[in-house]
Amino acid sequence: MRIIAITNQKGGCGKTTTALNLAACLAANDRKVLLIDLDPQSHATLGLNVAADLSMYNVLSKVTPQKAKLNDIIQHISPNFDLAPSSVVLSILEQELAGEIGRESQLWELFNEFQGDYNYILIDCPPNLGLLTVNALRATSEILIPVEASRFSLEGLSQLLDIINLVRERLNHTVNYRVLVANFDSRLRHSFAMLEKIKSTFNKKLFSTIIHVNVKLKEAQNHGTHILNYDKYSRGAKDYSTLARELIMEEYIPEATALLEGKMREALQQEIKHLSEVAFYFKDPQAKEVYIAGDFNNWKTDESSRMEFHDGAWIKKMALFPGRYRYRFVADGRWIEDPHNPTRVMNPYGQMDSLVEI
Repeated sequence: MRIIAITNQKGGCGKTTTALNLAACLAANDRKVLLIDLDPQSHATLGLNVAADLSMYNVLSKVTPQKAKLNDIIQHISPNFDLAPSSVVLSILEQELAGEIGRESQLWELFNEFQGDYNYILIDCPPNLGLLTVNALRATSEILIPVEASRFSLEGLSQLLDIINLVRERLNHTVNYRVLVANFDSRLRHSFAMLEKIKSTFNKKLFSTIIHVNVKLKEAQNHGTHILNYDKYSRGAKDYSTLARELIMEEYIPEATALLEGKMREALQQEIKHLSEVAFYFKDPQAKEVYIAGDFNNWKTDESSRMEFHDGAWIKKMALFPGRYRYRFVADGRWIEDPHNPTRVMNPYGQMDSLVEI
């Protein structure tokens, strides 16, 4: 079971939007997901149109007359997707725990006793660095930090990293963090300048997926649901589905490493002989950066899929095994089919993917 805290003390960076839509997309990929709303503002709870008498306050508080277990408050949202709701009364929990021994570990102790059958637990943290956020950091070894491509978002991130270091030093607990660029507006030149700064600063700590500005994400929350229920063909649905697949692929890294050992390594070397080099071309001299994403690289837009600009065209050479591959170009955040390849197929989002056969 993977427990991932989603946090950033700066509001408006897409924290809750990421929490509830990532949970929905993981669930759509046959993962059982529990989203815990640990924010007293209850935006995830409200964004899923849930009204509950019991909340995380009743689970974590030691003085409430309506003491409950985590299983008692869980609400079913959709197949494989459950929610542990929040309420405004959760805001007084920090005062209640102020004099408690081990107050930073209440959520961690709760998870140690929890018997739920989930592949993922996502925690939507408050937009501050208080006791509730520290509890979330103590209860997990993974943190997802949504950031906007802006200076203020980066400054807020540096303060959060200080808290992560403090948790490591004071509680002897190491937490690995990953940065997700969210609310990215590809229409602004400033966005690309800040994106380059984020990439140079965090390098391997950065998710390949970028969440673009999409009005459908806000509309979905206003209608009390997640993006897959509201508009599964929207850009927001596509971005969060890609993020979910990026997380899921990490599940197979240990297995893939083991398969490379012994005889499997030898078998892989034999398979490499069947690789063919394929050159992809895309003409757009005005583009600032272009990627190629497809079945062959799990639709990632990272350094390995960045195309190089030569003589008025963007070029990328790839070694591929025989087969049929869907792909698209990503020019300055715009997903475009190959204009020079007439072979195309419809994708699940109602758009056309280019198709190449090796």
